[in-house]
Amino acid sequence: MTTALAKEVLAIEAEGIQAVRDHLGQEFEQAIDMIMACPSRLVVTGIGKSGLVGQKIAATLNSTGTPSFFLHPVEAMHGDLGMVASTDVVLAISYSGETAELNTLLGSLQERAIPVIALCGNPASRLGRHAEVTLNTAVPREACPLGLAPTTSTTATLALGDALAVVLLNRKQFRAEDFRRNHPGGSLGERLKVAVREVMLTGDKVPVVGREATMESAIAELNRKNLGAVFIVSESGALEGIVTDGDIRRFLSSSGAVENGTLDLVMTQDPVAITGTVMAADALSLMQEHEITVLAVIDGQGLLVGILHLHNLLGKGKFRFLI
Repeated sequence: MTTALAKEVLAIEAEGIQAVRDHLGQEFEQAIDMIMACPSRLVVTGIGKSGLVGQKIAATLNSTGTPSFFLHPVEAMHGDLGMVASTDVVLAISYSGETAELNTLLGSLQERAIPVIALCGNPASRLGRHAEVTLNTAVPREACPLGLAPTTSTTATLALGDALAVVLLNRKQFRAEDFRRNHPGGSLGERLKVAVREVMLTGDKVPVVGREATMESAIAELNRKNLGAVFIVSESGALEGIVTDGDIRRFLSSSGAVENGTLDLVMTQDPVAITGTVMAADALSLMQEHEITVLAVIDGQGLLVGILHLHNLLGKGKFRFLI
């Protein structure tokens, strides 16, 4: 009996999603176009169960490349309306379309000429009539046997929110690496499933000197960048060697004076290097194999394009251990 009832609930909710699917038409395309054209953020609002669904929709949009935030309609009327910019688009959620708190907010949005997309089960409602675009979320019945608790309707609305997010993701050509960039707190395994080019340091952050540089200038560059090493490059920018702070310490211990040495005496020629297309996990393995903390990143012609430090993978960069 228990299992049979559970299956019936799931069947009813699947029926609701199918109904919303059947409602989809040109309005959905219009909603996508509005969001794509929005230069700022998509503001999601709703109250009660619709508000909870809206919070999840906003979270999904954020993680898939559509900047969004949830606005509680009551708090909006007590100051939080200041969070809404004139360039925003509002996604308003109400199954009945007659929620008093939400409709109060609609008036203020209308005064500010802020466009509204409605997720609503009654397009003829005040919300349905007010919105520039209304996506019909009507379902045949709720799974609640009393017909009172929002069940099928909230499931279908949530699914429609997912549909919006996924279509936007595709329109924006949002990539897996973009998703991971928005999830720096994920597991270490997931955090290492990115290409080195996404986490390496480039430009002025790379410690580098020319082959003719003095040891003093190499030490100065090493101190400025504070990455424990400095790369030696040719006039064309090709990687020729590396000098680490350990190399400097060992030289000073043996000779006692910087002015007595040249870079040729301390640098390691042809250092371990990788290209930017290598996966971060493979770069970490290479560091462990060679017992080093930095890797030179070169292009196909051997030109230095960046540096990858262990901290970029595990410590001070975007990828961090969570304690």
